[in-house]
Amino acid sequence: MITVAEALEALFALVKPVTAETVPLRAAAGRVLAETVTAQRDQPPFDGSAMDGYALRSDQAHPGARFRVVGESAAGHGYDGAAGPGEAIRIFTGAPLPAGTDRVVIQEDVARQGDTITLGDRLDTGTNVRPAGADFRRGDQMLAPRLLSPADLALLASMNVPQVRVGRRPEVALIATGDELVLPGESPAPDQIIASNTYALDALFRSLGARTRMLPIARDTRASLRSAFSLAQGADLVITIGGASVGDHDLVGAVAEELGVERSFYKVAMRPGKPLMAGRMSARMGGAMMIGLPGNPVSAIVCGHVFVAPVLRAMQGLPANPAPLYSARLSEPLAANGTREHYLRGRVTPDGIFAADRQDSSLLSVLSEANALILREPDAPAAAIGDIVRYIPI
Repeated sequence: MITVAEALEALFALVKPVTAETVPLRAAAGRVLAETVTAQRDQPPFDGSAMDGYALRSDQAHPGARFRVVGESAAGHGYDGAAGPGEAIRIFTGAPLPAGTDRVVIQEDVARQGDTITLGDRLDTGTNVRPAGADFRRGDQMLAPRLLSPADLALLASMNVPQVRVGRRPEVALIATGDELVLPGESPAPDQIIASNTYALDALFRSLGARTRMLPIARDTRASLRSAFSLAQGADLVITIGGASVGDHDLVGAVAEELGVERSFYKVAMRPGKPLMAGRMSARMGGAMMIGLPGNPVSAIVCGHVFVAPVLRAMQGLPANPAPLYSARLSEPLAANGTREHYLRGRVTPDGIFAADRQDSSLLSVLSEANALILREPDAPAAAIGDIVRYIPI
């Protein structure tokens, strides 16, 4: 068995980054920027007002000073002229500052009668002006790679960028295996169960930017598995669920090798998720990266978070890093850990983090209530309330 860190290193070595494609800005959310973008303009493009009030010269702004209002500047409708001595321009938030002015006195500090304004006794000290280029300047850059957030899209739009180059969505083929499985909505025989893992993994992978194909369930025969692998051609990543252990009916590894899969590793020193395998399909099978996940529901989903999520990020051009870890204080004690790295299903609350009482890898109800995987290092001692532990949000 290899460690989790060694397994991740081996997986990253198998990653082939996807190609880039150009998409409209509206389609770029959650995608990975593949090419650095350069701003072609200043933002704001002019000195603008941050408040509603009156624009005038700051050296004339004294309590009790009087000015004649000679024009108006509104957002999208600037004042074309210039303000002379003793003159002010009525101005609104977002409007360009007129020539001859460098300060906005807020309307609450002004008394107006007709076209004359008188400044109040207490003036604020700020200019209430947003300088040109205060947000960004022409030539400023958004660097790639970068996972594009909604705020990033707003920034790109303000740069007047209508489309961007992003990593293509990785194509992932999901193959559930086992004679015991039927699809939701079907009527299982007394010795069958409903296939569930693929639905969680499909949702997880799509949330990470992938396109997914949920292939027909592969039965525990070489012919069925061969057929499933043939349907997976064209994918960047093939995920099998179940059949990767060493039982008489666990045929995934054997059939994969018969089809020319070059195995990278098998078995990881972790709980849950020990029977994990990875490799690369042969060129005649499309050359996709392959990861064989355990069949137990929790094991498969935990491995999806720990291993497949970092792989999908790396495929799209993000740094090859493990899943991000966060820290929290225990609100309940933890027993000492064994020799394998353990990912406990737990929950983060305002009072801290705690592990679920039941940790069996078949219990989806426990996983459904969890929002964290608490990482316990091999041979970690017992931990008390208040001790800090690390976790992966889920």
